[in-house]
Amino acid sequence: MLVLLAFIILFHITSAALLFIATIDNAWWVGEEFFADIWRVCVNNTNCTEIDDSIQEFSTVQAVQATMILSTILCCIAFLIFVLQLFRLKQGERFVLTSIIQLMSCLCVMIAASIYTDRREDIHKNNSRLYALTSDGSYGYSFILAWVAFAFTFISGLMYLILRKRK
Repeated sequence: MLVLLAFIILFHITSAALLFIATIDNAWWVGEEFFADIWRVCVNNTNCTEIDDSIQEFSTVQAVQATMILSTILCCIAFLIFVLQLFRLKQGERFVLTSIIQLMSCLCVMIAASIYTDRREDIHKNNSRLYALTSDGSYGYSFILAWVAFAFTFISGLMYLILRKRK
């Protein structure tokens, strides 16, 4: 049982780390001479421009930013609630509250990555001044980590739903 508990805790911490990296790091869309994310666009690794309300489709970028931040916060809250429930739940009860919050985190990261997947081309076309050199890029590792974090938080949420507290 102790090994299972250690695995679940490690799995949850890995999920949170993936969410932090995907949210913070600057590699959602990358190419030879540029990299872009949900916070800024950098050309030649030195010329960085922050994404602000002067660009078109800014509300779309804000939605991605907000849901990624919310997902990270919910994942951390779920971990704290899990630790509290370890000491407060009676024997045989399930970690339902932790599961619900973790599945909400999963939903948020899925929404963020889906919005970015769907709207990325429109954001780049409508802001050709900012994204002029980014047409020949591809999805970067932060974007991929966001989808991996989606899978991890989903599996983690299901594990908490199935898991019962034992002695």
